[in-house]
Amino acid sequence: MSQIINPDKIYRPSPDVVAREIEGELLIIPLFGGVGNMEDELLTLNGAGRLIWERLDGVKSLSVVARELTSEYPEDSAEIDRDVVGFVGELVKRKLVVEVAVV
Repeated sequence: MSQIINPDKIYRPSPDVVAREIEGELLIIPLFGGVGNMEDELLTLNGAGRLIWERLDGVKSLSVVARELTSEYPEDSAEIDRDVVGFVGELVKRKLVVEVAVV
């Protein structure tokens, strides 16, 4: 069962991953017991994925992230909205990001 990603929700990197920049690419490494687990999927981000990841700060909603990207890039805003939600959906499925509970 896939989780529905709501653009009004806030996400942040999971505490079970570490991100490192190597040669201009951002590597997302799942952790197991505090140690990088290379048997799990290692994710390499560049381009749009990296721009989205860097904005998942646990403070801004996905709609704010999309709005920031729309103000910086000339693409269609509806397309950017879909890309942000779709990418974060994939990250949630892989347990690389978590939803922040708003209190």
